[in-house]
Amino acid sequence: MAVDVTNAINAYANANRIASGGNAATLGTTPARDFGSILQQAAAGVVGALQKSEQTSLQAVTGKADLAAVTEAVTNAEMALQTVVAVRDRVIAAYNDILKMPI
Repeated sequence: MAVDVTNAINAYANANRIASGGNAATLGTTPARDFGSILQQAAAGVVGALQKSEQTSLQAVTGKADLAAVTEAVTNAEMALQTVVAVRDRVIAAYNDILKMPI
């Protein structure tokens, strides 16, 4: 499962509607999920993108995949990995900011 940008766009749009006075029930959105399941789904998407990239690369070595498919799969995997690294860096920065707060 690849990381889907449209899900992020829809989430931002729904959050904007909720902040402007609407609520999730009237907007026809799905019920809220817990943070752990969202992270688990995102991690599964990244792992899926990396696995697809590996499979496509192996198919290219054996001559069963074209170069465009390999390039697309590797680019998707690279973007997913960069996203994970960026989120990790933000989480570490937030944790460090919390540690610096006076008690």
